[in-house]
Amino acid sequence: MWERLLELLEAPAGREIAIVGDFMLDAYLYGDADRVSPEAPVPVLRVVRESVALGGAGSVAANVAAIGDRAHCFGIIGNDEAGRAVREQLQALGAKTMGLVALDGRPTTRKTRLVGLAQHRHRQQMMRIDAEQTDTIDSACERELMQHLVAVSPASGVVCIQDYGKGVVTGGLAQHVIALARQHRVPVLVDPARTNDYSRYAGATLCTPNRSETELVSGLKLPNFAAVRANARHILAACKTENVCVTLDAEGIALLTADGGVEHVPTRARDVYDVTGAGDAVLAALAAGLARGATLVEAAALANVAGGLEVEKFGCVPITREEMIAELLALNHEQLGKRRELGRLIPELTRRRARGEKIVFTNGCFDLLHPGHIEYFAFCRKQGDALVVGLNADSSVRAQSKGEDRPILNQDERSRMLSALSDVDYVVVFDDPTPQGLIEAVRPDVLVKGEDWSAKGVVGRELVESYGGKVVLAKLVEGYSTTRLIERIRGNK
Repeated sequence: MWERLLELLEAPAGREIAIVGDFMLDAYLYGDADRVSPEAPVPVLRVVRESVALGGAGSVAANVAAIGDRAHCFGIIGNDEAGRAVREQLQALGAKTMGLVALDGRPTTRKTRLVGLAQHRHRQQMMRIDAEQTDTIDSACERELMQHLVAVSPASGVVCIQDYGKGVVTGGLAQHVIALARQHRVPVLVDPARTNDYSRYAGATLCTPNRSETELVSGLKLPNFAAVRANARHILAACKTENVCVTLDAEGIALLTADGGVEHVPTRARDVYDVTGAGDAVLAALAAGLARGATLVEAAALANVAGGLEVEKFGCVPITREEMIAELLALNHEQLGKRRELGRLIPELTRRRARGEKIVFTNGCFDLLHPGHIEYFAFCRKQGDALVVGLNADSSVRAQSKGEDRPILNQDERSRMLSALSDVDYVVVFDDPTPQGLIEAVRPDVLVKGEDWSAKGVVGRELVESYGGKVVLAKLVEGYSTTRLIERIRGNK
């Protein structure tokens, strides 16, 4: 399936996704927390940095933009500084904000997180302060939003309802949205509020409760996927939507479909840093997948990737299309094999760099492997975390005047041999006279060549050193070279 998921993500971007719900502003106060107050037994936070980001439905919009699509936003904000910040940030992402109603006397929901920095860098949330009004919006505001919602039309590929229970998603508004969308055959996805009554979402295409929310609405204990599967019909009935996508943290996703099917979309083990924003990332990825023509199972698989990446980050950080592509490539490295086209390689290297890994590059013909090559690749691999080998194409080898019968093995055969070596992570075939263009694309942290290139000049040295990378010359193993080996073979005939 991973190839289909890559195809979906790499499809042309720019689809419009309508988002209805609670738009918020997330604020972060970062500070050193290295002493206790003399006034009370509480830590003192000495603020050193502040930042703001979109929260709630705004976080969904940010994730939609990061995947490459455009959000059309419907909800309320206050006629205040926080509301203006929400609108400005959405507009900076290219989102449409005509459907955001600014109200006097009702503040924009603002969540302020106090974050302690242990040793000035390790972040730990200490407290969250919410400034909000959660009363249900009045009928006049509801009608105004409904008037804006006539824009929910065939131009929208998907409609998302993000309900944080802040009083915006009333039963009347939700049913109005669902009816409009159904009229135009547009799917409606719901991230539900924490409640035991999903009546307001009745008729929606799909809802995305997490494990505890599903337990609340169903009245069941659901310790694992097996329990969800056994109670699928009961859960569907309780949620009142056509399909249900239950997020099960370490167990991935359980997709319960209208025809009675139950699909398990597993996830890989992760270091969970912060679950903030995971539901927003899941909803946005589901919407982007369906807008691109994905099946429910395919969209759930994309959502699983996005949610998994989100919990590895601190705070609500939008998950980009490039990150998702890189994650899919990394997860399927074995199935893909080591040979890569450059377009598929670069996102994977970007993901590895984001994990703090160092990329090493070398290149050559590598026609007939010998012990000298084996030691050379082992040396290269020790210089970093991932070794990319640029392999001269057959035409490139012939251009080097090594002999009419060179290469002995064609580029596919040589690529297969290199791929069998544990020290080699990736093989990229190039047919240019030099690897300069490939080096410019890969931008390795370390460029390795044999010491015999010292006098000739290492191609790519100037570029690599210009951005802080380094060039390392490897000592050659005496007595071994492909040319000498071929001469020996010919002499033994």
